[in-house]
Amino acid sequence: MYSIGLDYGTLSCRALLVNIETGEEVATSVYEYEDGVISEKLPSSGEKLPFDWALENPDDYIRGFVQTIKEVLAISKIDPKEVVGLGVDFTACTMLPIDKEGNALCQLPEYKNNPHAWVKLWKHHAAQDEANKINDMAIKMGEPWLKKYGGKISSEWMFSKIFQILNEDEDIYNAAYKFIEAGDWIVLKITGEEKRNACAAGYKAMWDKREGYPKKEFFKALDPRLENVVEEKLSKDVYGIGTRAGYLNEEFASLTGLTTNVAVGVANIDAHVAVPATTVTKDGSLVAIMGTSNCYMLLGKEPKMIEGICGYVEDGILPGYIGFEAGQSCVGDHFAWFVDNCVPYSYFEEAKAQGISIHELLTEKASKLKVGESGLLALDWWNGNRSVLVDVDLTGMMLGMTLNTKPEEIYRALIEATAYGANIIVENFEENGVPINDIVCCGGIAEKNPFLMQIYADVTGKELKVAKSSQTCALGSAMWGAVAAGKSAGGYDTIDEAGEKMAGLKDITYKPIKENAAVYAKLYAEYKKLHDYFGRGENDVMKRLKIIKNSIRE
Repeated sequence: MYSIGLDYGTLSCRALLVNIETGEEVATSVYEYEDGVISEKLPSSGEKLPFDWALENPDDYIRGFVQTIKEVLAISKIDPKEVVGLGVDFTACTMLPIDKEGNALCQLPEYKNNPHAWVKLWKHHAAQDEANKINDMAIKMGEPWLKKYGGKISSEWMFSKIFQILNEDEDIYNAAYKFIEAGDWIVLKITGEEKRNACAAGYKAMWDKREGYPKKEFFKALDPRLENVVEEKLSKDVYGIGTRAGYLNEEFASLTGLTTNVAVGVANIDAHVAVPATTVTKDGSLVAIMGTSNCYMLLGKEPKMIEGICGYVEDGILPGYIGFEAGQSCVGDHFAWFVDNCVPYSYFEEAKAQGISIHELLTEKASKLKVGESGLLALDWWNGNRSVLVDVDLTGMMLGMTLNTKPEEIYRALIEATAYGANIIVENFEENGVPINDIVCCGGIAEKNPFLMQIYADVTGKELKVAKSSQTCALGSAMWGAVAAGKSAGGYDTIDEAGEKMAGLKDITYKPIKENAAVYAKLYAEYKKLHDYFGRGENDVMKRLKIIKNSIRE
């Protein structure tokens, strides 16, 4: 029997077909979104988008679902009747307004030219003013739920984005029958069932297993128009991870070649679904999902109030555990920005001559440098700070450059900056009573860059392990799809049972090198000083520069 995991990332959708009994990854397919991240102009009209916007086209999600599943079935040549389960994970909070029939508003002719009718991607940061107002009101009213999120909620989250729509285009707010996470929307489309997942609701919409969403008195105080936002625009019904949302409906069974007997699990957040796929099913191991951004997941037995985490949610990652989340909003994007904008043409020519990528060339050159040799130190805030400062208005910085500074030195400094940012998160957990014994890594960077992995080990002082699967999120979704099917249909009744057969680790590990760690300790101490100086309000020059830039661009 088989299960399929659908992993919706920032730029693409990936399907993974897995043999449930053996864990063999039989076939995979990737669909690159045609419209990608929409940050400059609206595809339908060419309208220029404001600063800090990040939208996507929901048609890409549907095309990706159909195309990738058809392809894995064609590659594997299995009997579609043997596919018993399907799971979906998604970036979050990636949300969209829909009508009563479940159509995205941007798919309707009357709304297609309205930016607020489109999907707001997780890294849509234009709702920071609304996030600030939510935080200020929560502090003023003494809302207990705010402490669960380290004292701040983010502009990336559901209510910040809903509030922005209400403030900037009340017509779209009123036209929306519901606002929904993109993962829940996909499940709605393919099953006909609106089953909101507890993972996204808990981490991105302030929902609590015991208390539900914040009370309507809070939303009324925030803005009278929001008093009934939960009842009118969301859904009070939220379903735990592993719940079967329904079965694949006839429309999507026909489009993909699957049957209507495929059980579909409720959606999950991409990073969170990776945890059991890395073999982590107990507390003490930090799971690092390393890619465009980094997400850090940790299981605990007791709730802890920890500054700047993205939240803790009961049963949010695995049943029976408190799931803690933290993250860095710019890692792979960090390195891509540098390559796209700052590397001289001669380096590209050198890489071409050697038959390697520009990233491989820079890594090779950077690896020949000794720790601290460049004299550079960077802050990794090119896309704001997610943890522990929770501030999208912070920006990147490079210190120590001279006329002799080389591209590989900058590249290495950017890698080291992300490692320092990761260590801030590690220390923050441990100082607040959540111990970390080791770090289990997955994602493209963990898979492809041993140089970076060794730097992370040296900076954090932790042993780093690597997940066996290179498709960890998709594998996690396939595992939850098998659980949605249940043992009676050929799947599993628990995620632990699925993990025993389907998850694993590589033999390679990365342990701290003593002499490197000693130098990194000195550099990290300097990083922390800059982190606090620019990030905790002593010098808000980054924000002032951003205000000036925005005023000029307007």
